[in-house]
Amino acid sequence: MSKKKISIISSAYNEETNIPLLYAQVKEQMQKLSAKYDYEQLVLDNASQDGTLRVLREIAAQDPHFKVIANARNFGHIRSPYYGILQCGGDAVIYMASDLQDPPAVLPQLIQKWEEGYKVVLGQKTQSKESPLFFMVRKFYYWLLNLVNDSGTDLPANCTGFGLYDKCVVDELRKLNEPYPYLRGLVCELGYARALVPFVQPVRERGFTKNNFYTLYDNAMIGFTNHTKVPLRLAALGGFVLGGISLLLALIYLVLKLLFWDKFPMGTAPILLSVLLFSSVQLFFIGIIGEYIGAILTQVLHRPLVIEKERINFKDK
Repeated sequence: MSKKKISIISSAYNEETNIPLLYAQVKEQMQKLSAKYDYEQLVLDNASQDGTLRVLREIAAQDPHFKVIANARNFGHIRSPYYGILQCGGDAVIYMASDLQDPPAVLPQLIQKWEEGYKVVLGQKTQSKESPLFFMVRKFYYWLLNLVNDSGTDLPANCTGFGLYDKCVVDELRKLNEPYPYLRGLVCELGYARALVPFVQPVRERGFTKNNFYTLYDNAMIGFTNHTKVPLRLAALGGFVLGGISLLLALIYLVLKLLFWDKFPMGTAPILLSVLLFSSVQLFFIGIIGEYIGAILTQVLHRPLVIEKERINFKDK
């Protein structure tokens, strides 16, 4: 009886110091399971500026299980790993970050849940050794997303995409042809049996995080635009409510001015405050609408997820 094959995929940008450790720890865990499973490890290099690609070549030269796709440029933290998942041919695909904040020690637990019949097994950060404030902000985001979520899909909190996806799930993802996917929500929408594996997120010990305000904001807004129309409806409702309030205030000012013509000065402060309030509200909701329009534009343009420069250790070129 042939062994089941597990594909393990990561995306890397300037991770020269972490790649050897990632490789060693993944290999250690998979060797423990070698009696039942074959495996391949795929790393996509996002046009790293350090020696990441050199290190990847060295590892691939000595281990046929280790595969590399070198991208033509940096295609980002969303498209690149998703593309890698679609390139894998295992019976199950495991996605994990290359900075070791998704610990390889969790791999056996993910596979065990898969063997129990779950098609999607997500790693869930129950604790984190990163900044407590940063972790609280993440928890608040997931709480808010689930609060306004009207897609009918339960989105598990503190799941970043780290997890195992059965071959049938990956096959469905290929059919969707998503140009800019929100992976953690997309796999939940498919409706397959899902399990969670809790883990403690370690701190990054080597290199520098590639996450910044923009990348985190980008991820957050993709989650909102993919799973809820509530912000758009709030824009309409907010306009109606504020319009009613402004009309009421105008009537009150008119009555007071007629009753106390000499003693009730109109003043410029209320006018300025009202203009600032309504301008800020308008800009906020225009920005919300812009996010949805941007999501539509991405779908319409439908540019390729990734352009490859080179493949290493792939038998089928």
